[in-house]
Parts: sequence; structure tokens; C-alpha cells
Amino acid sequence: MLRTTSELSPFDASSAPSALALHQRLTAFNRARLEPCLEVAGIELERAVESAMRKLEGGFVERERAAVRARAALVPRTPDEFVAWFEALEVNGPGQHDRLFTYLATRASRAEMIWFLTQELAGEAGFDDLVALTQVKLPLRPKLELARNYWDELGQGHASGVHGALLTNLAEELGIESSDDVVWESLALGNLMIALAANRHYTYQSLGALGAIELTAPGRSALVNQGLKRLGVGGAARRYFALHATLDIKHSRAWNREVIAPLVAQDPRIAQAIAEGALMRLQAGARCFDRYRRELGLASGRASDPPST
Repeated sequence: MLRTTSELSPFDASSAPSALALHQRLTAFNRARLEPCLEVAGIELERAVESAMRKLEGGFVERERAAVRARAALVPRTPDEFVAWFEALEVNGPGQHDRLFTYLATRASRAEMIWFLTQELAGEAGFDDLVALTQVKLPLRPKLELARNYWDELGQGHASGVHGALLTNLAEELGIESSDDVVWESLALGNLMIALAANRHYTYQSLGALGAIELTAPGRSALVNQGLKRLGVGGAARRYFALHATLDIKHSRAWNREVIAPLVAQDPRIAQAIAEGALMRLQAGARCFDRYRRELGLASGRASDPPST
């Protein structure tokens, strides 16, 4: 249930406890505002609460945006050059090739893997729903690519292949349930993705963020799948990560060709907004990886870096 405006208190965004409180509120708000509902009683109070929560949401997103604005302002403004810049994020973007995933693949215990997946599930905003929210009123060519992506997310019409259901199957196999032991960085990642997709003035940022997921997820997914296999998790339960280790490579190429390039060709100013979204998403992911490593007692850095001494 949404809290009334009188229950909303100021927060200090620089402190972890306040960040946790903020993102717990935003997570509850997002769950309530996206859930279908028949009840109309109390709608005026609900609107007042929504207004207050959207103000908190807007402040959060704009802080995230401010942190990447300088880098995003320098991106190329022609389609081919911008796509090349975008694709290079797989190598030089925030959080890429973090040693966390090598650890998960080769050394993590079952308990550590379950803890990691608990965090990841808490931050999962539902790629299919994010795509559906983002595609509203887009030009035809990008809209059609988002539709193809959405159809794949829904298992091309087969319930057994719906990606969200595959993730649920893995959670059930490992006994993962909703937990209060979720770090604020994970909640912030999900809240960021919903905020970008649910607000039309962040549509291009949402496209950048979703495209960044398609671009960077395959390598991480392959390593998580490797770790799950090492720990004896069966292929059916691992299917979500095994699928995303390969399918997202195809999705990323199509996204860059059919969504990003045509939009930048239409209006070069869109390049900066797409870049902002991509960098915000990658930075939010990097923040999660850093927190996960600290919780697991791991050194920081890329997988290719020498171990800290």
C-alpha cells in the first residue's frame, strides 16, 4: 500500500541508510503504480502520494543523469560514429568485465551464488515490460525492433519460453524467496530502469539503458551460467542465463541498427540522451558489482587486472 505524503520524510542521498529507505519506498511505489487494479476509492489520496513519490523519483534520476552528463555530451552525433561509440561501451563502459563474475563462474559457493541472485532478482524490473512502456509513439522502424525484442522476451508466444518465467524457475530451483536483505544499490538499479521507461521525457534515455543491457549482458550471463553449472544446477533451471549469453548478442546488433542509428539520423540531439541512459544503466550496474564484491570480500577491478596485494 502506498504511504501518505505525511509519511514521506526528507533523506540524505549520500548516506547508505537513507539511500536504502528511499529505494525501498520507490520500489513499493513502482510495484503499486504498475500493478493492474480495480479499486478507485481513495484515488485523490493516491494521486497526492504519487505526486510526492514522483518528485523523489525525479530527484534520484536527475542525480544519476548529472553524474554522466559530461561524458554523454561528448559523444559523436552521426549514426555510424555514435553506434561505434555505443558498442565500445562493452569494453570501456562502467562496470565492464568485473572480476565479480569470474569469481561467480569459478569459485563462489552455492550460498554466495544464491545471495548474488537474490540481489539480482530484487533489481530485475522486467525487460519485457520496460520495452513495452518505452515503445509508445516511437517511429515505426524502432517500434518494430522493440516489438521483435518483446516477442522474444515472451518466448515467441510459448509460456514455457517466457524469459521472466525462466528466471522464476531458477529462483524456485534454488529456493530463492523475497528477502529484506537486499542492498540499496540493487533496488536503485530496478528503480532507475522503471523511471526511465515510465516517464516519456526519459524515453531516449530508456532506449539507451535497454540497449546497454543487450550489449553487455552476454558475457556476464555466460559466466553466471558457468558458475551455476559448476554448482550442479540443471540445464532447465539455468536456461535464463544460458539463453541470454547468446540471444542478447543478436538483439544488441539489431537494436543498434534498427533503433539507435535511425533515431540519431532523425535528430542528432538524441545521441546525447541515448548515451546518458546507457551510461546511467552501466554506472548503476557498476555500483551493484562494487557492493556485491565488498559483501563477498573480493578485491576490486576488472577480471583482467592483477589481483590486489
